[in-house]
Amino acid sequence: WPSISFGPPGNIDDLFSFGFFAAIPAFLCGVCQYYAASSVDPLHLKYFSFSGRVIALALMHKVQVGVVFDRMFFLQLAGRSVTLEDVCDADPILYMSCKQILEMDAAILDSDALGLTFAREIDMMGSKRTVELCPGGKDIIVNSRNREEYVRLMIKHCFVTSISEQVAHFAQGFGDILSNSRHQRFFFDSMDLKDFDRMLGGSNNVINVKDWKEHTEYNGYKSKDRQIYWFWKVVESMSEEQRRVLLFFWTSIKYLPVDGFGGLPSRLYIYKSSSDSQECLPTSHTCFYRLCLPAYGTKSMMHDRLQLISQEHISCSFGTS
Repeated sequence: WPSISFGPPGNIDDLFSFGFFAAIPAFLCGVCQYYAASSVDPLHLKYFSFSGRVIALALMHKVQVGVVFDRMFFLQLAGRSVTLEDVCDADPILYMSCKQILEMDAAILDSDALGLTFAREIDMMGSKRTVELCPGGKDIIVNSRNREEYVRLMIKHCFVTSISEQVAHFAQGFGDILSNSRHQRFFFDSMDLKDFDRMLGGSNNVINVKDWKEHTEYNGYKSKDRQIYWFWKVVESMSEEQRRVLLFFWTSIKYLPVDGFGGLPSRLYIYKSSSDSQECLPTSHTCFYRLCLPAYGTKSMMHDRLQLISQEHISCSFGTS
């Protein structure tokens, strides 16, 4: 099993958070969007190179990290052009504005009623400045004859030019692990974004407890022992989020492969803890998918201990190695 740890400190959520990449945090639909504003950090390009290596390692070792890629970022990695329709979800306001310009009556647009030129104002962490979409752009008025070119350049500047360095450094880091640049572009171009997201993000399907049990073996316990019976009863009573947190505590994985537990590189294990103390919490060895479970004397005690380690802040900081 690869020596990769996505648990704190420095976990995968932090890697794709604002502090590193100006990304949308906390899995807002699970999408990471990369912005030019990340350049305010002098080390931002190194972070992009590092994230490329992390994603490549995750793909190489079939580790699901619960992250899906922004469409514009993926298209550039694949060497594809970004079109207006591609930005619909990324920036609905810009998308609708461009659509209105393209569909607007020519007479209204040619009257300069909108006052548009081939320039745009950008906000870099509170500091506004105007950039030209082409040489002399601030003096070129948008009209019915050049509006398609205006929209093309606007999309290119917003989603390509402004983050080209970030994309290049991510690709470099990715290529350091998996392939050279030529093969890498073919890799991204040969698949659909949804397929890539399934490989990287894993499945958001409800965790199947029956499948979980079928892929779990025991050491020091037997499947019919009362502690094992209680354990699975407690797991069945958990919410979906609690199950994911427990799975993360146990394996450092929160998102399963599309084919469930059978897609993991190893079976899961429950070991009987060497401690006789009823007060001890379960511990885990995530690299080996091993949960060390004390022989609790009652179902109530089993319930309380499992509920405790199924809290996010405890799962991410206690008992894992």
